[in-house]
Amino acid sequence: MRPSEPTAREPRAVAARRARPEGRGPVRYGPPPPAPGLPVLPELAGVVAGTAERSHPEPPGGPPALLDAAGGYWERRGLSAGRARLTAAPGGAPLLLALTAALGGDVLVPRPCPAWWVPQTRLLGREAFHVPTPAECGGVPDPYALLETVRRVRAEGGDPRLLVLSVADDPTATVPPPEVLHEAVEAAAGEGLHVVSDETWRDTLHPGTDTVLFSPAEMFPDQVTVLTELTGAYLPPALPAACARFAPTPFGDRLADRVLDFLTATGAVLAAPVAAAATYVLHEPAAVLARRAAAVALHAQVAAAAYRTVLAGGGFARPPRAGRHLYADLGPLRPALAARGVSDAQDLEDFLTARLGMPAPGGHRFGDDPAALRVRLSTGPLLGSDPQERMASLTASDPLQLPQVARELHKVAAVLDELRGARETAGPQGSAPAGEGWESER
Repeated sequence: MRPSEPTAREPRAVAARRARPEGRGPVRYGPPPPAPGLPVLPELAGVVAGTAERSHPEPPGGPPALLDAAGGYWERRGLSAGRARLTAAPGGAPLLLALTAALGGDVLVPRPCPAWWVPQTRLLGREAFHVPTPAECGGVPDPYALLETVRRVRAEGGDPRLLVLSVADDPTATVPPPEVLHEAVEAAAGEGLHVVSDETWRDTLHPGTDTVLFSPAEMFPDQVTVLTELTGAYLPPALPAACARFAPTPFGDRLADRVLDFLTATGAVLAAPVAAAATYVLHEPAAVLARRAAAVALHAQVAAAAYRTVLAGGGFARPPRAGRHLYADLGPLRPALAARGVSDAQDLEDFLTARLGMPAPGGHRFGDDPAALRVRLSTGPLLGSDPQERMASLTASDPLQLPQVARELHKVAAVLDELRGARETAGPQGSAPAGEGWESER
């Protein structure tokens, strides 16, 4: 049998990945979530500094004070949970790794999805199958595509058991409408899949957009585990912490115990300063809420400005509704990009990172089609080049009028204007539409 020939029990998608040349296409480990680009809250820094003399280790799964704070956090969001159904880990990646290991089987994720979801599956020797998303949003699979994927994977010998989705998505910065989310989770539940809802960005909804967010745990409480990475809205990336809330069922109890086994066995234990920081922010004191509100408003304004800049430059994008990033499709600029040696997402990442002086991960980092010219632009680097400029952006009544923000946005506009001008000179050939759900200014 040739090396690239699928075995009887190997799905064609697996064989295709084995046959793909190394060095191009999807990568295993992508960029971290977008950083806030803002100085650490002084009160939070004080909490961390106050733990400097602690010498005892924290227990696996998090100390009781942290779990109680997490319970209060979810209680305020309509998801009650006792301490036994909560656990904490030093970041979302090790927590998702433990969940995936505990549940077993293959994993389904939307395309695109956060870069840190899939490596855990591959590390365990499992398969991750990407499912197309609906036209109007990212974060959740199209329910009909999900059913077809489950059917195909099972027919070819796979064992799908887990669906990971997001209610406020990285990378697309979209929020699935409640009815779309319900249909996707209903389809997953009907096929016996357990659902992990990544709610890292749920507390970063952009104000003034009339966006409604629901957790699937509110819709199907017995079949959903909720996960939140606190560096989304509360902690700096230097203090990684994540929490999970398990379903209030015997199965949820067993899953919580099994996840704790994996966290213990792998030494995935929170450091004392991180545990103290996580406990502090989960209580949501006034200082934390004020900083969160100001930061969300700032990133929303800058993301909206970046969105307008991409559309004016000839690209496509969905309007950002959460988080601190924008997912842009520069497919209409393909002829001009090709003239500069850019033919796929990796080339686009290299080109924009060099031209903009900021990380610009291509869509292939998120499981998207490597041939598509899609890229995630983060708003953190657009706030200024040093802590003083970024703090001034946070406190300004109109940050878009600040020189540092205008300067960074101008860099994006200048690159796109150059490409658009080259495209218009060369003619419209090759500028096929990016697909449903993407918006342009034309």
